[in-house]
Amino acid sequence: MHDVIGEVRARLVQAGLSGRYLLGTLLTATVTLVAAPLLCTPSLAAPWAERHRRRAGALLGRPVGPRPRALGRDLVWLVTQVATGLPAGTIALLCLGNLLLTLVVAVGWWAFPPSDPPRLLLGVRIDGWAPALTVNLAQFLLLAALAILALPPLARLHARCCLAVLAPSPAEQLAARVTELTRTRADVLRAHGAELRRIERDLHDGTQARLVAIAMRLAVAGESLPQDPDAGAALVRQARAETEEAMTELRSVIRTIYPPVLADQGLVGALGTLANRAGVPTRIDIGELGEVPAAVEAVAYFSVTEALANIARHSRATKAAVHVTRSGAMLSAEITDDGTGGADASRGSGLDGIGRRAAALDGTMKISSPPGGPTNITVELPCV
Repeated sequence: MHDVIGEVRARLVQAGLSGRYLLGTLLTATVTLVAAPLLCTPSLAAPWAERHRRRAGALLGRPVGPRPRALGRDLVWLVTQVATGLPAGTIALLCLGNLLLTLVVAVGWWAFPPSDPPRLLLGVRIDGWAPALTVNLAQFLLLAALAILALPPLARLHARCCLAVLAPSPAEQLAARVTELTRTRADVLRAHGAELRRIERDLHDGTQARLVAIAMRLAVAGESLPQDPDAGAALVRQARAETEEAMTELRSVIRTIYPPVLADQGLVGALGTLANRAGVPTRIDIGELGEVPAAVEAVAYFSVTEALANIARHSRATKAAVHVTRSGAMLSAEITDDGTGGADASRGSGLDGIGRRAAALDGTMKISSPPGGPTNITVELPCV
């Protein structure tokens, strides 16, 4: 029963949103027709078309990215908007207007002047409250069913038409893609340079300094052994301890370049180990991945690592989950938590680094994190 009520409520909401979209389309189509000479100028045609494009994308639930300006395409859209928006919006106006009129007639039939012959509605004579309420209720339900069945498909059809007409050409899409790849490659080169400088600094200030100290200590020990064997032996023991510390530091640096656990256990084992070390209870679900390139494994591993670290530091979550699947040539890693939400990659957090890593392999990162949670991060990486 609850499912039926929920389905009816969802359909009513969808019909309402579609009706609002179509009524807005009727209004803007009328404005387009009246103000056509002004809207044909480049300064107005582009923002007017872009406004409709974003409305259409919002109705269909499709994100719309930036597009290059093209006056010819925008002018074609102006004609299309008038040709499709006026009839589609008129249909919605008639349907919703008659719904409202039915309610008015149902309660105010007595205020209308009598007619000869008597008023008939759906073949029934309206001369009292009983026929007025019964017949108008039937008409209202009929119009509501028509709105539920007709308005959403009509609105989606108009929105698809809008996106199709205003969509960039294949050449423009290719140019935009090349520009995006150029930008991401530049970001990756900058990040790579910064990473190399960090590694050099870690090795120079940490491991190299320890090795120099060890070499000096061993040299002193070699000179001390003939005269003072006990002092020389103590120096050797200190050098050995420092050697172990240097090895620990060196492993730490290597782990940031390519985690040994990936080389030893692969992505599946590495993520399992990572879940065991996570700051919150984490469930791992990994499908059949097949052969995954090393670069993709590394990006997926570091993405999950950074996401789980953010969850432990900021989300106040009680549990998290990692779901990794592969569909064709696309590897998908989805990280979710039940925390407070509000995650935003634009704040310069580690999430921005995840996005840059994914973009370097022509992949994508999507974040859904409404206030109050839950947070869902999806990283998609091509495996070819």
